[in-house]
Amino acid sequence: IEKLQNFLKNGVDIEATDTHKRTALMVATYENNKEASKLLIKSGANVNAQDDRLESPLLHAGAYGYLEILKTILATGEANHMLLNRYGGTTLIPACERGHTKVVQELLEIEDYPIDHINNLTWTALMEAIVLGNGGKTHTNIVQLLVDAGCDVNIPDENGISPRQHAKKSGYKNIVTILEKAGAK
Repeated sequence: IEKLQNFLKNGVDIEATDTHKRTALMVATYENNKEASKLLIKSGANVNAQDDRLESPLLHAGAYGYLEILKTILATGEANHMLLNRYGGTTLIPACERGHTKVVQELLEIEDYPIDHINNLTWTALMEAIVLGNGGKTHTNIVQLLVDAGCDVNIPDENGISPRQHAKKSGYKNIVTILEKAGAK
């Protein structure tokens, strides 16, 4: 941190990138280095910069459940919630898939968050929680959070299969019940 503070004090280019277009904030986020991330964000680092794999501090923090860094990024008011990863997904989608409940809760508190965004696989966050989740307590809770936040429970995948149909096929009875109570077909 001292080295980083000295670099910043001496006017280093905070947005300089390596050969993969990663900024210092990206590297700090990828390493889940909370202190370095906070210092860089406080110093004005671009929270929306994307590397050559379309990762960004925001997308990576959400996908990997780095809640503290995610909250610091969101607190700037600069986060672009329509920034998309290489799969065409928002921060919410991989957070739901990977079972990062606290990240999901944080994102769902954001007014006008694109909860029903459809990625390149034609899946929403709800669909990812079901199709790529395991149907256990964590993913069931995430489905409930999404439903409570007002997600559309009837957006099908590219084959016309609904979230309810996927959950039923996988034997996720609790998720099927949540979806049916919310009007899923």
